[in-house]
Amino acid sequence: MAYPTSVNNQITDAVTQSNVKVIAEAPAFGMASMFQSLAHSTGILYENAVAAQQQQNTLAQAGTNQGVMQVYSLDTTAAAGASEKVAQTGVSDNLSSLLTVLNAFRPPSTPSGL
Repeated sequence: MAYPTSVNNQITDAVTQSNVKVIAEAPAFGMASMFQSLAHSTGILYENAVAAQQQQNTLAQAGTNQGVMQVYSLDTTAAAGASEKVAQTGVSDNLSSLLTVLNAFRPPSTPSGL
């Protein structure tokens, strides 16, 4: 009940109750505003994540395309010869190396007629 004044008690009670109602709702409105901001920020976060994934996908496709273009642009015979020279794994190289080692173990030949 309100303090006795020249205004009707029912009017002062109604105004007081509406003020209490507004003050009581303030935390709820504040929390609602905070939750809306959080939901909006989370939505933007997911939008940015999707955009980044799309850009990464585009970059991956471009990189794969470049790799395939390089593979198809190579002359395979020349590339095989160059890799064999670099690695020294050719069959002819192995055979000539083996022949050199075998010749090193051969006893010296004696001149004929002695």
